[in-house]
Amino acid sequence: MPLTLARLTLTLALLAPLAFTQPPTTPPLTGIAHAAISIADLNASRAFYRKLGFEEAFAFDKNGVTTQSFIKINDRQFIELYPRLQPSDTTGFLHVCFESADIAALNKFYLARGLKPNPVRKAAAGNLLFTLEGPEHQNIEYTQYMPGSRHSNDTGQHLGANRISTALVAAALFMQDPAAAQDFYNTQLGFPSAESLGPAPNIGFAPKSVPWLRLPGSAQSIAFIPQGSAFRMIFAVDDLKQTAARLQALKIPFIQTGSSLFIHDPDGNILVFLSHAQ
Repeated sequence: MPLTLARLTLTLALLAPLAFTQPPTTPPLTGIAHAAISIADLNASRAFYRKLGFEEAFAFDKNGVTTQSFIKINDRQFIELYPRLQPSDTTGFLHVCFESADIAALNKFYLARGLKPNPVRKAAAGNLLFTLEGPEHQNIEYTQYMPGSRHSNDTGQHLGANRISTALVAAALFMQDPAAAQDFYNTQLGFPSAESLGPAPNIGFAPKSVPWLRLPGSAQSIAFIPQGSAFRMIFAVDDLKQTAARLQALKIPFIQTGSSLFIHDPDGNILVFLSHAQ
């Protein structure tokens, strides 16, 4: 039956309110740019990651003391090591940084959502950066790699041929209230459920007890785990058996639970290795 002009006008009028009630789409994120951790002993941490085949791309010093070390996973992903300044300072997880291809648009989107991101600025390494306070006052960081930055100038370099993994695919952040954190990232930041990526990976918790969310526009994901749990970085590997054999040869203690391998860094953070095929 032909759609008359009158019926078309009525249909559009009925659909219009639905269009306005649809949540806006979060600008896509390229992936996890880095995980930052506070460490007790820089030499011990450097040696640990070097043993796994990860090289230091560059570092920042102040008055002859290293304040920040950038351990390279691939050209777009790093582990940032921050030596603690005082013996009384705590060690462990600091923040996760997400990469955006258009950081100005992302900042503007959050402002329009009623959030309070800090203005975009140029960071010490030469990239664009802004931060946002997340649940439980944890810092959320966003970056856009820029030409001429320390990261961009290191492209193709410090890619250890024997890296135990070439991709950080997920991170698990500890929270006092994981469900509230999931709600914030989902409803405020627009991180969708990661169910479309398949079964939840084994990171040492019952799968249904860990809320997993996908980065908008990316296959990488984040989870929220109970306060008191160790921060977890989840890496993809080609062959779990070969990875286990390598860890054994390196005399690095590990635990295997099903399709996951777990090791601890010198400060108690957990590195989880999952097979690409999982």
